Amino acid sequence: MAKEIERKYLVIGDEWRHLAKGSVYRQGYIPTQDKVTVRVRIVGEKGYLTIKGPTVQYSRLEFEYPIPVEDAQEMLETLCQRPFIEKIRYQIQSDGLIWEIDEFEGVNKGLILAEVELSDENQQIELPAWIGKEVSDDSRYYNSNLVKYPFSQW
Repeated sequence: MAKEIERKYLVIGDEWRHLAKGSVYRQGYIPTQDKVTVRVRIVGEKGYLTIKGPTVQYSRLEFEYPIPVEDAQEMLETLCQRPFIEKIRYQIQSDGLIWEIDEFEGVNKGLILAEVELSDENQQIELPAWIGKEVSDDSRYYNSNLVKYPFSQW
């Protein structure tokens, strides 16, 4: 069983930009019930299908599988809600952790979030200087909710 323990923060300033090269992501969500999330994602020439359970504190079950990019494209076009999530993801190592910074495009342009996966919900971490307010408890910042309520409409 896969368990994701994740904290999410707003990013401040541009100091982080020189630390990594970004990859383009395009993803959509297949409608579900009971707070289960089914995500279809394309990163470069690779496709992924991810199923996530409901979040409890900072944790949730997560299962991710590689799929043919053609299948991912077909699922995005025929099964997923609009608008899609479009973003550039940067991975930065800091203090032994990997931070994923998402710079959103499209209807979520202007939003920049950083996520860090932890091994324990109570793990103490050193925040880099470019980390701002924590938004882990604010469901507006979940990618699946940014489809329904884009940042540009807040």
